[in-house]
Amino acid sequence: MQFLCKEYQDGNPRVRSLVTETRIHLVPSLNPDGYELAREAGSELGNWALGHWTEEGYDLFENFPDLASALWAAEERKLVPHKFPNHHIPIPEHYLAEDATVAVETRAVMAWMDKNPFVLGANLQGGEKHVSFPFDTARPRGETPASAPRPPDDYEDDNPELQETPDHAIFRWLAISYASAHLTMAETFHGGCHTQDMTDAMGIVQGAKWRPRAGTMNDFSYLHTNCLELSLYLGCDKFPHESELQQEWENNKESLLTFMEQVHRGIKGLVTDQQGEPIANATIIVGGINHNIKTASGGDYWRILNPGEYRVSARAEGYNPSVKTCSVFYDIGATQCNFVLSRSNWKRIREIMAMNGNRPIRRVVPGRPMTPRERMRLRMRL
Repeated sequence: MQFLCKEYQDGNPRVRSLVTETRIHLVPSLNPDGYELAREAGSELGNWALGHWTEEGYDLFENFPDLASALWAAEERKLVPHKFPNHHIPIPEHYLAEDATVAVETRAVMAWMDKNPFVLGANLQGGEKHVSFPFDTARPRGETPASAPRPPDDYEDDNPELQETPDHAIFRWLAISYASAHLTMAETFHGGCHTQDMTDAMGIVQGAKWRPRAGTMNDFSYLHTNCLELSLYLGCDKFPHESELQQEWENNKESLLTFMEQVHRGIKGLVTDQQGEPIANATIIVGGINHNIKTASGGDYWRILNPGEYRVSARAEGYNPSVKTCSVFYDIGATQCNFVLSRSNWKRIREIMAMNGNRPIRRVVPGRPMTPRERMRLRMRL
């Protein structure tokens, strides 16, 4: 925060561009209870678990709804995407009940995510040194549609199936953008902090490969909102000594700037009707990526994508869909890709079909006398 404010005031063109063209939200602490406990103990007396949970005993990072398992169960029943969405999956009702085992911080963050159309996010943690990206949930082998027969000694708990997100390529790009700019994260010789290096000396790893767990903020953010969320593990020491903070800042400064700039990669635009009025909650579909997003209240959208050419369509209730080709380039700067949708008569057609019991309406052939039943139906429709 201090760096952005000072460099902006000093006229740093990079920081000025970032601040003026980006909505930046910063949360100093998601778990103030745990931070207070760790701060009192200090770096010398603290351990890995100290400060991990809230005062009520919740692990906030695993306290969100497990939407990934719900999506995979729907896929098994072939309900996606016609009856079960592949994006903006609703929060289960039981999870929103007053007596649900949900931390107050978790409820606040979920409401915050619903209120703001976030595009890119990162939660900063300690205890390791790498970048982790979704899915964090491991899919049981029995749920994979084309899983091969397992040998008798292949236990499900020991061999979970890694399920990549439809945006796996862009998640890797975002993770590498941070790890490669970090001064020490991508060093090939540092290894893991506590166990073997799971990143293949790249400093990035899919969460389910490293530490499978359900109900994480990363998975929830991806499946419930438009936001691509990653976890940045900044170092082996979860509570560095004050004398080490300046070097920690230098290690991460360029990475933080580079990562925030990635929000301007891909496509963006407005979805409006023929009168220029914005269309909220329109669905943006990118060909080849089975994960859609929705427009915000002002009809605007942002979709982070790797460089390439994409077939993009916009759909909304009561409108005819629109399709166009949008190109994404290597330079930072999202490609403008706007859509104008025309009104459709499908709403009226559905109303007529419902009046007819959702049966095809029989066409009246000129010259052929109508039966009394056909005459009665025609009068009812008219």
